Amino acid sequence: MKYANATVFTAAMWLAAAASTHAANVERSSAGTLRNGTDVEAVTLRNGAGVAARIIAYGATLQSLIAPDRKGRKADIVLGHDTAAEYEARQDFFGVTVGRFANRIARGRFTLDGNAYQLPLNNGVNTLHGGGNGFDRQLWTIVSVSNGPIASVVLSLISPDGDSGYPGEVRSTVTYSLDEMSNLTITFTATTTKPTIINMTNHALFNVAGHCAREGAMHQRLTIPASRYTPVDETLIPTGEQEPVKGTVFDFTSGRVLADGLREGTDLQIRIGRGYDHNWVLDKGQTAQPQLAARVVDPASGRVLEVLSTEPGLQMYTGNFLDGSNIGKGGCGYRMGDGFVLEPQKFPDTPNRPEFGSARLNPGETYRHTMILRVSAGR
Repeated sequence: MKYANATVFTAAMWLAAAASTHAANVERSSAGTLRNGTDVEAVTLRNGAGVAARIIAYGATLQSLIAPDRKGRKADIVLGHDTAAEYEARQDFFGVTVGRFANRIARGRFTLDGNAYQLPLNNGVNTLHGGGNGFDRQLWTIVSVSNGPIASVVLSLISPDGDSGYPGEVRSTVTYSLDEMSNLTITFTATTTKPTIINMTNHALFNVAGHCAREGAMHQRLTIPASRYTPVDETLIPTGEQEPVKGTVFDFTSGRVLADGLREGTDLQIRIGRGYDHNWVLDKGQTAQPQLAARVVDPASGRVLEVLSTEPGLQMYTGNFLDGSNIGKGGCGYRMGDGFVLEPQKFPDTPNRPEFGSARLNPGETYRHTMILRVSAGR
């Protein structure tokens, strides 16, 4: 199956960005302090098209992504908080870098080379996004920032051997780069001193109309180039099956409005997740260069968000547990359906499912995941 918008990010596109008459720039500022008094730095990347991304060192977090609509009006399209202290106070994963292993691991257990490992259980009977004290709860080091045709910031983190039960000392980097074609590229890398598992991604919740839009986000049209998805059990762990999406509310191959399937009470999977909280098996599979994983269109504003990735899966989550008590940027109370996650990654519970591939990282190897958030505006 081919998709008209399944763009591959090529070297030619980088050269086109570099040839732009505009130059993206970087601004450093403070995001406030943590409870122990430590100052948290923020870095804002801007381009000549009016796109801006603000990254804070706590959690290597994408705090905001400003994008113009068809009339040039700007809006912040990711949910989040105003200060680092608010991210620290409530672990809601808004825009953070998640690791060592993004998504769920059944019962928090996995085995490598005959050695069994037990991780903290922070999602019922399972481990989620590293176990509660993962990469999202750490203060990353800003290694460098760069201006030019492509503005960027590089952040690093050392996770010690045994951190949250994971083997090996892992050294990770996250690089955010913004070019003049309005591609925000996020590159994750990791190395290890012992065999371990790695699965890193960004956990932004998007609302392409604007993070506090009154109408929420469920009226937006989403396309996912995936003919299959992985059904889950009652604890949201994949059963191991890869079911076809055709004829179900999980079929986004031709695009559909998010709200269409959310009230489908006859679908057991929707009932289990209280909405969408599932992994799609991308038709492209694992790729050397980022390819299309999702495309979102907001009809009212004309804003378009494309997510590209090298990874084989995409977790989509519709903010099913937001209840208005989580106060975000500008005092906005986020409710169910006010945002949705598009997380390219390896499949949930891959360490316990050989049929899903491998999340293993050995000493001497480098884990790499490149994803792109591309914003534009239609007519």
